[in-house]
Amino acid sequence: MAIVNFRTDEVTQQALDELTAEGSTVSAAIRKALLDAARQKRRNFMRRESTALLNDAADLAESRAALRDMDDLRAW
Repeated sequence: MAIVNFRTDEVTQQALDELTAEGSTVSAAIRKALLDAARQKRRNFMRRESTALLNDAADLAESRAALRDMDDLRAW
């Protein structure tokens, strides 16, 4: 595991104080913040990708064709 040192500025110190106000350690707060940021980055990427596919006429046509093909496989 890496040990990371960083200097806070006024804004990040306030954020860190807020994240640790209920008793969380600085390390735990930073770990959680990093995980939350990475998760949000992935969500933003998936949202952009979904929006791009939603506006992609060729992809929509292919999806509709696949749904039509699978319709014959329905049990009811």
